[in-house]
Amino acid sequence: MQSILDFPDFCPGIGKQAWPELVAKKGEEAVKVIESENRFVTAFTILVGTPTTKEINCGRVRVWVDACDYVVTAPYVG
Repeated sequence: MQSILDFPDFCPGIGKQAWPELVAKKGEEAVKVIESENRFVTAFTILVGTPTTKEINCGRVRVWVDACDYVVTAPYVG
């Protein structure tokens, strides 16, 4: 399991930035937890394999889910 220390601090001062404890949880449950723990971000689910942009956005958390809506990687700000 990944530790919070495994994630770089791209956005200092915005609070919690990674949620390794949400791996294997349902995607929408993870979104609710993330947004309740950090009011500065908007979280959303995205299917693994979906193309995305590479820029860092301190207000965004992508919650990568599989076809059954389970979180497959630790969500983090960016």
